[in-house]
Amino acid sequence: MKRILTGDRPTGRLHLGHYVGTLENRVKLQDTYETFVLIADYHMLTTRLDRLDEIGQNVRDVVLDDLSVGIDPEKTTIYLQSLVPETAEIHLYFSMLVTVGRAQRIPTLKEQMRDHEITQPSYGLLGYPILQAADILCVKGDLVPVGRDQESHIELTREIARRFNELFGPVFPVPEALIPSDRLLPGVDGASKMGKSLGNAIDLADDPETVKQRVMRMYTDPERIHATDPGRVEGNPVFVYHDAFNDDRAEVDDLKERYRTGRVGDVEVKKRLVAALERFLGPIRERRARYARDPKIVEEIVRSGSERARAEARRTLHEMRAAMRLDYFGE
Repeated sequence: MKRILTGDRPTGRLHLGHYVGTLENRVKLQDTYETFVLIADYHMLTTRLDRLDEIGQNVRDVVLDDLSVGIDPEKTTIYLQSLVPETAEIHLYFSMLVTVGRAQRIPTLKEQMRDHEITQPSYGLLGYPILQAADILCVKGDLVPVGRDQESHIELTREIARRFNELFGPVFPVPEALIPSDRLLPGVDGASKMGKSLGNAIDLADDPETVKQRVMRMYTDPERIHATDPGRVEGNPVFVYHDAFNDDRAEVDDLKERYRTGRVGDVEVKKRLVAALERFLGPIRERRARYARDPKIVEEIVRSGSERARAEARRTLHEMRAAMRLDYFGE
């Protein structure tokens, strides 16, 4: 069975954009692939040294969100990056295979610097994609589900795997990027992408009143003044959400037809979306609450998953050191 490595930085609770972009597919993949889900707390250190006190709660929130959407810890290994310290040693060896110039050519480096207002990258931020390669290859991932913006990271991982294999022996698979969808969920403010830092997200754990407030403030067709005016459905954020989350397709088709012909107002379309989101989010909230009632369950899931991942990483590291002739006195 092929192996998948995917995961999240623990920046806080996950939102509907995460569901559309990764979580929905993650749940499907766990039935056909051996899946590892990484909670990447080492990666947090590259940009968030001023807010380390938040990471512990963020880790719990991300795990709860994964479980709430249907990630099954019996099928999927959920683990914490810092509980697999072998990753750091593998990262060290990989860093010797990548030139500074190659690391600087990763397109997302400039985006990270811009988004976090960093004028000079730290060595850690520059090496972020190399650490990501260590995450993938420490468990010998064959496939890595990523968005288009992360495809360059997987290409570097492929280069590292090939370079190591050429220099020292065939230790690693050469992983493939699995790009499940180019779909992005717009923010409730009409921005092209939903993001927690942008303040335009609906979290998976938001209560019904919060969801209602955010939906009722959503952008629609800016050129539509009255409910009787013909409206634009394509690209309209409210209808993008209906398409993504409303399980009543007949209702969606009816709303679109009436909206185009000026026979339904924004308020009704939004109220129907609130109801659809409640049908979608209700079971997710219930599962989340069930796990949250006993924090020890979440902790045990993370610890047992981390033990499994660490065992894989230890085997990988043993093979690496043997191939590199670094096992001077055995292990």
